[in-house]
Amino acid sequence: MSGENWLFQAFVYLAAAVVAVPLAKRFGLGSVLGYLLAGVAIGPFGLGFVGQEGEDLIHVAEFGVVMMLFVVGLELEPALLWRLRGPIFALGGLQVMVTAFLAAAAALALGLLWQEALAVGLILSLSSTAIVLQTLNEKGLLRGEGGQSSFAVLLFQDIAVIPMLAVFPLLATHGADHDAASHAATTWTAGMPPWAQTLAVLGAVAAVVLAGRFLIRPALSAIARTRLRELFTAAALLLVIGIALLMTQVGLSPALGTFLAGVVLANSEYRHELESDIEPFKGLLLGLFFIAVGASIDFALIVAQPLLIAGLVLAIVALKFGVLFVLARLFRLSFDQSMLFAFALPQVGEFAFVLFSFASQEGVLGATITGPLVAAVALSMALTPLLLLVNERLVQPRFGTPRQTEREPDAIDEHHPVIIAGFGGFGSTVGRLLKANGVPTTVLEYDSDRVDLLRRLGLKVFYGDASRYDLLASAGAGEARLLVLALDTPERTLELVHTARRHFPHLQILARAFDWGDALELRAAGVDHVYRESLDTAARAGADAMRLLGSRAYRAVRAAQTFVHHDEAALDELYQHRHDFSVYLSEARRRIENLERIMLADREDRSLEHDAGWDAESLREEVRSIGMSRAPTAPGGGVSGQDT
Repeated sequence: MSGENWLFQAFVYLAAAVVAVPLAKRFGLGSVLGYLLAGVAIGPFGLGFVGQEGEDLIHVAEFGVVMMLFVVGLELEPALLWRLRGPIFALGGLQVMVTAFLAAAAALALGLLWQEALAVGLILSLSSTAIVLQTLNEKGLLRGEGGQSSFAVLLFQDIAVIPMLAVFPLLATHGADHDAASHAATTWTAGMPPWAQTLAVLGAVAAVVLAGRFLIRPALSAIARTRLRELFTAAALLLVIGIALLMTQVGLSPALGTFLAGVVLANSEYRHELESDIEPFKGLLLGLFFIAVGASIDFALIVAQPLLIAGLVLAIVALKFGVLFVLARLFRLSFDQSMLFAFALPQVGEFAFVLFSFASQEGVLGATITGPLVAAVALSMALTPLLLLVNERLVQPRFGTPRQTEREPDAIDEHHPVIIAGFGGFGSTVGRLLKANGVPTTVLEYDSDRVDLLRRLGLKVFYGDASRYDLLASAGAGEARLLVLALDTPERTLELVHTARRHFPHLQILARAFDWGDALELRAAGVDHVYRESLDTAARAGADAMRLLGSRAYRAVRAAQTFVHHDEAALDELYQHRHDFSVYLSEARRRIENLERIMLADREDRSLEHDAGWDAESLREEVRSIGMSRAPTAPGGGVSGQDT
């Protein structure tokens, strides 16, 4: 391809995406359908800007699916994957087996040989990982029961591609395409006996897992120390391409291999950097893949045999929809989630293009069979976003489980210098302390039951989600000085931080953190005042332990305050090294040793035995007040005036 033609093709694909996708989203069709329509528009049966290279482009753009599975793996901790093992193997396995059996039986009834029917049944049992995950994620449905079940089935289908590739050569009914077969025989396992191929596959999987744990992390650490973002991006692409190449050479699905690598690195400190670096390439290649699918639809064949193609599409979608719905009900999904599951997966997947090509190479299927089926597969993929729209706008409102009407947020009739978001144990302590000292606050709480309880206690609390810009504005965020965040989860806290930083940058934010990692996330989001909920309580418990072991009260309290001061300083310093794990560990060890030296010097400083700031009378008064509010302690366990 000449340079000018290459530039023209790039311009056409990008222009089609930029024009079609916003229009599709504007009419509520979703980006996937926008890409598919863009492909149809510029394809050989549309405006004719691209020709047969659309089919070849699919194989290049399939790398977007590989990247998508890598990113999905990065978002899945191994514990979550283990929790999904039931749906993956039980629900996914049954879906593939039942669909393949019924499709093969239908193909036999239409006159195909049993080998051809089995191959067709296996291929049609697969669904589109790219389209389904992208569409469900856009609609926010991936986290629900139906979305998780869809993900589990798609993951099993990606695994099932491996034995399908192994079985197809055994189903050959006529001579293989020798040119294509010789091209396919360039893999490392070509010509090996079955047991050696199995060992090679297991070895490749083990290599990915071990490399992820022991080689990739140190390598990423060394690259991160260069502080060159483009080098880290290159390393991320090298990682994905290298694993995909390894999987291809041993006959495995590259998408499965990169997914496995993503899961291995899900707990890595570089997870977010890898995800952010891969995301733009993943999105662009996926868009290119969908455009190529649209451009490759053979409308000439559809026009020549409209009834055959339409019948195939309807039969495939109806058969798979029925199997999916029945299995969802057997696995006790609710009716609305069963409908989502069935509407999400009735298409045939992108791996069908690969498997039809491979089946032709191995002499399993002829062109008279694969031609109409490839057209039907492409059309079934294009129908998926429309089917989900039908479910969302027609089926769910009429037959779905009615959702409980959400309580309207309260009208806020007061503005104060301090807004407190969340009024559980942490937030209520802050609020009561401020109120006792004459500082008025506006309190927002999202738990309606807690709001009702707090109101019965005589506290003024407003119901509403503080992460909503309109509610935060109505609470007086534009004039307030401080925003105290005491929400129940780190995710909601970060969401509110981003909202406040974007719309009310003047606010000083004081945020409760749940642990050290959460504190680092908040610091990265621009929060300067972070309070780990266990730090002060744990330090106070440590001071009490010192007193009970015989330390003087002042020395114990001073030790706790010194510890808290240096621990917070360590958080500030280690935040700078959070992306370089080796430097992070080295600095953490240095801080621990330094703190131990400081506290040892304090312990040996005799001038601290008495402190003029702790006069005996005020200390005795404090001890009396504490004694009145607590149960009596065992002899020797309390604080006496002698501590002064």
